[in-house]
Amino acid sequence: MLASYKTNRNVVYSCKYHIVWCSKYRRPVLDEAVAERLKAIVRRTAQECEAELIELEVTPHHVRLLCEIVPQFGVHRLVKRLKGRSSRLLRQEFPWLRSRLPTLWTSSYFVVTVGGAPLAAIKRYIEQQRER
Repeated sequence: MLASYKTNRNVVYSCKYHIVWCSKYRRPVLDEAVAERLKAIVRRTAQECEAELIELEVTPHHVRLLCEIVPQFGVHRLVKRLKGRSSRLLRQEFPWLRSRLPTLWTSSYFVVTVGGAPLAAIKRYIEQQRER
């Protein structure tokens, strides 16, 4: 498979990342309603940050996504914005989250570049996580 590259004014790039973060204490608080709202927030925020969301899966205590990020924006800024905005909005819209957890997310996250791995394999892995 040939690599597909994106361009902006001064950069040609292909920066794809597999990103995972979990709820505080890995509590299973991401039920169906919360997960659907979280997906909408993540999609909108990624679009605002000019990140292409390739795959997104939410399990009761983890969020996994595969995305392509503009190199000038950076993965850390995207994750910080995704976690911050989703925590604020979800805790406003689902007040029971505030009483169950001091914060919605842990302060850490996992990120790995996926330049060498076939994207189809990573997409399959993320999709299969909902079955676990």
